[in-house]
Amino acid sequence: MSLSVSRRLAAVTAFAVTAAGLYAAATPAALAAPPAATAAAPTPPDIPVANVKAHLAQLQTIATNNGGNRAHGKAGYKASVDYVKAKLDAAGFTTTLQTFTSSGATGYNLIADWPGGDPDSVLMTGSHLDSVNAGPGINDNGSGSAAILETALAVSRAGLKPTKHLRFGWWGAEELGMVGSKYYVNSLPAAEKSKISGYLNFDMIGSPNPGYFVYDDDPTIEQTFKTYFAGLSIPTEIETEGDGRSDHAPFKNAGIPVGGLFSGADYTKTAAQAQKWGGTSGQAFDRCYHASCDTSANINDTALDRNSDAIAYAVWTLGAATPVPPGPSFENTTDVAVPDSPAPAVTSPITVSGVPGNAPATTKVDVNIVHTYRGDLVIDLLAPDGTAYRLKDSGSDSADNVVTSYTVNASSEVANGVWKLQVRDVAAQDTGYINSWRITF
Repeated sequence: MSLSVSRRLAAVTAFAVTAAGLYAAATPAALAAPPAATAAAPTPPDIPVANVKAHLAQLQTIATNNGGNRAHGKAGYKASVDYVKAKLDAAGFTTTLQTFTSSGATGYNLIADWPGGDPDSVLMTGSHLDSVNAGPGINDNGSGSAAILETALAVSRAGLKPTKHLRFGWWGAEELGMVGSKYYVNSLPAAEKSKISGYLNFDMIGSPNPGYFVYDDDPTIEQTFKTYFAGLSIPTEIETEGDGRSDHAPFKNAGIPVGGLFSGADYTKTAAQAQKWGGTSGQAFDRCYHASCDTSANINDTALDRNSDAIAYAVWTLGAATPVPPGPSFENTTDVAVPDSPAPAVTSPITVSGVPGNAPATTKVDVNIVHTYRGDLVIDLLAPDGTAYRLKDSGSDSADNVVTSYTVNASSEVANGVWKLQVRDVAAQDTGYINSWRITF
């Protein structure tokens, strides 16, 4: 950041549980066959914080190898741009390196466009990539830069086909007064500026003594982030510390709707803020702000994780994502009895082959289980390496049968191998069987 009820239903109707937790009526006849695929917007992915931290480790190494910083005009900054660009090029983005001059040195903005979407309605996400001269700038602003990089890579892994055109930007010379982002905005013809439906800015999102601040510049964008954090029961506050001090300002000044997230800089966390967010009152949100100690150790993993997921949620939601055509599908229609509790879990295997690379972040699992009380059932998807992805927990789910489509972010798993549907009955009196299940990549 720059300085400046009853256990059963008498009704014959069964209900299909959707992945979003809603219920849709289904006729009893539908229980005999796997459900037809229905169009649904892809679920925003859970951004793996380990991936974001891996990018931060690379930025730290770049700074260490280049005089301890990644500042404008220094070798560390250009190496940072080259690292991010290489990742995006490999993921299928169209990248553009925009140059400008500031303080007698060449600066660089990196712009990455995801193919497709309405070119007349652009959702842009950005962060500054430069540090101050004093240190490596891992929170300020490796954190925002790494998080939007991993979100862009998640877009690629999902093969996302959003309604809006998605564009990402990494800005240079922000620490000198938003020089790079100002240059980018000022270089756009009026017609191109009018195409940007919104700009999302992320400058410091992993502060070690974090707060959860939301920009209040645009009501729709603001509410999108508030909705996400409300789902986690995390209170937010309006961002004021950095208002006008980061790269959203040039966009806002050009009449473009803006929004974003912030975890705090050198302001002091109050007792009330510590009460609701944890951390230490009477201490700065980031005691290493603009200092040499802003290293890879100067990050709160929980804040980084939550904010990274919030970025993806906003990109998927505000981008108005439309369904991705389904990939290869594999099915097992062999009945597998699910014994009454107490009994061990049972599994139904599917061997997947011929699918290149990893599973997508929108891996679809269609489940058809005949059972006299589905509330007894715990259902997991087991990846080839044994990793379990919970599809359904037990509970007071008062109906028969499970006829459901789930979306799983299995992007860390190799697609080929033996996948299993694991089902366990955890309460007495009811029985059933796995009728069929299907996995689609």
